[in-house]
Amino acid sequence: MSIRFESEMEHGEQNGFLNRHFAQTLHNLFHLMLRAGNVGLPNVGKSTLFNAIVENSKAQAANFPFCTIEPNVGIVDVPDARMDRLAEIGSSERILPAKLEIVDIAGLVKGASQGEGLGNQFLANIREVDAIIHVVRCFDNDDIIHVAGSIDPARDIEIINMELVLSDMAQVERRLERARKEARTKKESQVEVEALEKILPALQEGFAARTISLTEDEEKSIKNLGLLTKKPIIFAANVAEHDLATGNKYVDAVKAIAIEEGAQVVVISAQVEAELLELPAEDRREYLESLGVTEGGLQSLIRATYMLLGLQTYFTCGPKETRAWTIIQGMTAPQAAGVIHSDFERGFIRAETVSYKDLDENGSMANAKSKGLVRSEGKEYIVQEGDVMHFLFNV
Repeated sequence: MSIRFESEMEHGEQNGFLNRHFAQTLHNLFHLMLRAGNVGLPNVGKSTLFNAIVENSKAQAANFPFCTIEPNVGIVDVPDARMDRLAEIGSSERILPAKLEIVDIAGLVKGASQGEGLGNQFLANIREVDAIIHVVRCFDNDDIIHVAGSIDPARDIEIINMELVLSDMAQVERRLERARKEARTKKESQVEVEALEKILPALQEGFAARTISLTEDEEKSIKNLGLLTKKPIIFAANVAEHDLATGNKYVDAVKAIAIEEGAQVVVISAQVEAELLELPAEDRREYLESLGVTEGGLQSLIRATYMLLGLQTYFTCGPKETRAWTIIQGMTAPQAAGVIHSDFERGFIRAETVSYKDLDENGSMANAKSKGLVRSEGKEYIVQEGDVMHFLFNV
């Protein structure tokens, strides 16, 4: 559902498409959260990573394939150091960060698209998420079984990619047969036929559907299929603690593949993140510094996933609370206001707006105003990442 709204925003009219009805729908949507799914082969560290991401989760992590069958789900805060500073400026009683839903999906194996290893069930779980976090094992450890018997990130990525491609190919073939029949009497079905006829040859050659350029109408015609290889992807290269700062040859292999796919790589150590949970907060920084890093990679992964979903943040700040509001990139001020409440959009007058950078540098809203840095933005204003906003409305 959430990816559908995102696609409509991307391919609809740049301004005006997100009307009041959509803004209210979006407001409701973010109570459900946008979802990113951890996928990969068994025993690559997905569940260990999930437990680190969602500190209070109960995801099982064990040294045997398919220890995760039903997907584990957790809500995580999106790390944002700006919020502490805003809370200080606003003398806020509490801080409410943006949130993201993470789904820990069981490991896939070769043949998943034909049902191997409960593959059909696991592929269906992937179909329900909006973006994919592909966890790749980039560490040696004889005590942790690898289903293929050796460490080879390029091979592992190819296995997962091919199973997603094969699943999509089967779905496209079935849908194309029906769409061709419907096109005889329904003109709109012809657009879908044209889209599917572009995608199918690519899938047959082993390429992802997202690599195919489609028209706006073609994109809309296939959005309900929820193709696995249309979903945006980020690679999480899971390394041992001693490789967190520098990476290794396995990480280099992942990065080379990511460049070809236009994807991002975040180096992370599930082992380190698990150990951080056992340490008092005051000792965590010292431990990370001993590894040569300032953060473990987990925060980078969450932030990168948030951006991968096409999301951005604006803030409201006052004595009661400093809060991060999640919006889709490209939303106007009234649409962003509607995420707080539909009345804010319906009765929108203007938005008093200042960038986080300007507010941070000046230390208060009063100082920023005195320098002319607080702007009065109207209905056509496109909200920028990090805007601090106060909405004036009348209903």
